[in-house]
Amino acid sequence: MAKDPVCGMEVDEKKAAGTAVHEGKTYFFCAPGCKATFLKAPEKYVGVEEASRKGCA
Repeated sequence: MAKDPVCGMEVDEKKAAGTAVHEGKTYFFCAPGCKATFLKAPEKYVGVEEASRKGCA
């Protein structure tokens, strides 16, 4: 399982709603909205602490 970098939700890599590669790392998303939010400003979500995540976009 992977964590959606936008909302922190656990995502099954095989069933992810979307993926994106940033600086050579693949990120998995629970919903298309989370992927779109990530793609607008990936640096905002890379390395972010879980406690600061606000839920699905």
